[in-house]
Amino acid sequence: MEDMKKEWYVVNTYSGHENKVKEKLEMRASSMGMEDYILRVVVPEVKSVDENGKEKTTKLFPGYILVEMIMTDEAWFIVRNTPGVTGFIGSSGKGAKPFPLTPQEVDKILGSMGMSRLQADSDLKIGEKIKVISGPFDGMYGEIKSVDLPNAKLEVSIDLFGQETVVELELSQITKA
Repeated sequence: MEDMKKEWYVVNTYSGHENKVKEKLEMRASSMGMEDYILRVVVPEVKSVDENGKEKTTKLFPGYILVEMIMTDEAWFIVRNTPGVTGFIGSSGKGAKPFPLTPQEVDKILGSMGMSRLQADSDLKIGEKIKVISGPFDGMYGEIKSVDLPNAKLEVSIDLFGQETVVELELSQITKA
């Protein structure tokens, strides 16, 4: 039984082809009916303004893209065999599936781009159960009371010594239960 958890992976591409690979991968996922497994493809980049006032985009990791996916054999095969992809980072080779990024790593990269690993509209609903994965409440479960996306924080009600307590957590500290 494969673990049906969506996670983020780092995919190596030919430098300068990141956006082309993103496009090809999204087209392949859609033409092969794999949108439920290959969810988001992100070219990590930041926009800045140069000394002449022109906006420019800088790639954070030239030659790499991030793919949010559910790692099934088929999804892994499709990504690996997309033209321009040279492999996954974190795979020991010999046909071993790669390791995903930790939520903290993903939050750091996406956060620097003003994006979130969790999509508030689809991933975080008030009343939804979550699990705390870091910080003083690590391992505890709670229920979302409010979501503050711009600041990547949420209020979660957890059971603390038999008492319902509302705590503020960062998105990077939780995962869906």
